[in-house]
Amino acid sequence: MTEPKAAKSEQTRMLIVETALRLFRERGYEATTMRGIAKEAGVSVGNAYYYFGSKEELIQAYYDELQKEHNVACRAVLDRESDFAPRLLGVLKARIDTMVPYHAFAGKFFKFAAEPTSPLNPFSAESGPSRQGAIAIYREVVDGSDLKIDSGFREELPELLWLYSMGIVLYWVHDSSPGCRKTYLLVERTVPLVKRMVSMSRLPGFRSVTRDLVGVIRDVRA
Repeated sequence: MTEPKAAKSEQTRMLIVETALRLFRERGYEATTMRGIAKEAGVSVGNAYYYFGSKEELIQAYYDELQKEHNVACRAVLDRESDFAPRLLGVLKARIDTMVPYHAFAGKFFKFAAEPTSPLNPFSAESGPSRQGAIAIYREVVDGSDLKIDSGFREELPELLWLYSMGIVLYWVHDSSPGCRKTYLLVERTVPLVKRMVSMSRLPGFRSVTRDLVGVIRDVRA
């Protein structure tokens, strides 16, 4: 009986998440209440609070679902391309594609994520699984490419690419252009620059700088 109960519990949890995200898109974040989510999902308010203590916890669930969507959206380019730049470009565009439907209330999400003490902060312990999942995608970008760079730099590059993507996300939050056109343009224009900088790390004059950068990263992380 345990497995059917667990499966039903997960179905209820996902129903609440999907309902919340739909209402966030349709009504906006502020206008959506836990009571409204419960009603639309066909569960009691108490049951909704059993799975999620607040709308903020639903945002964390949104992060997790967005990460899953991004993983799926990346598959085509990662399975097809071996060149570093197209792999990175495809992954970043897929990231924007999965976020665009939620752009109208992205600022509300960012307000919580920007608070240093918030569990929704991308650097918090609570956000660890989704953060590591995101970094894993960029590790796949690097490891599946024909990129030839110093082994120490290669080890740290996925996290640096994730930080780069976080900068893209921040720009996207404030992008008011139709269809977030400027964010896509930013990605298209900066990816070639990233590839050039990464490739330059192999040049004799840049190797020591790259090693120093790796050292800084590891010291800060420690």
